[in-house]
Amino acid sequence: MQSFLHGLILAFGLIMPLGVQNLFVFNQGAAQPNFWRALPVVAAASVCDTILILLAVQGVSLLLLKFALFKNVLIGAGALFLLYMGWLTWQGSGAARQTQTEQGLSGKQQILFAVSVSLLNPHAVLDTIGVIGTSSLSYEGQEKMLFTMACILVSWLWFFCLALLGRVAGSKAWFSSGGLLGKTSALFIWGSAVYMVAAIP
Repeated sequence: MQSFLHGLILAFGLIMPLGVQNLFVFNQGAAQPNFWRALPVVAAASVCDTILILLAVQGVSLLLLKFALFKNVLIGAGALFLLYMGWLTWQGSGAARQTQTEQGLSGKQQILFAVSVSLLNPHAVLDTIGVIGTSSLSYEGQEKMLFTMACILVSWLWFFCLALLGRVAGSKAWFSSGGLLGKTSALFIWGSAVYMVAAIP
């Protein structure tokens, strides 16, 4: 049981900081006409985190990221996609759209973007490997399984609650009017892309 609690606390601390993935899930929760229309982004982000956690615990992804070329390709692809995603977000917030239905992405777009900001974000990948993967080395057998399950559970609950919070916040006129959320999101996304490239060794 100690390993399960360890996994809960560790995963919660790792997933809480504001990042592109969290911002995108929150943004879609706010932009969709109702909470259920944001479920594709919740599911996609959660599945991606589950995959990363499983790879980290098994040590597979650590082997891949030892290759400098692979890391640089991942960073470059991630930065390009973030620039593109920021542009789409800025354009969407600047358009004269009258309803939140028009501002929200379709289910397929939500899944595509969620997968991209999850798997093309080298910092998220490295954090998962460095923190969760390394911490899992302390456990074996059932304890390791409980630790892994706790980390996965936190991801699913976090993204569900984040989209729900976005839906509540997005229903407030002072929060959603004037495209403020979209423009702020776009600036944050562009900033993440610049930081990603600047951090290349």
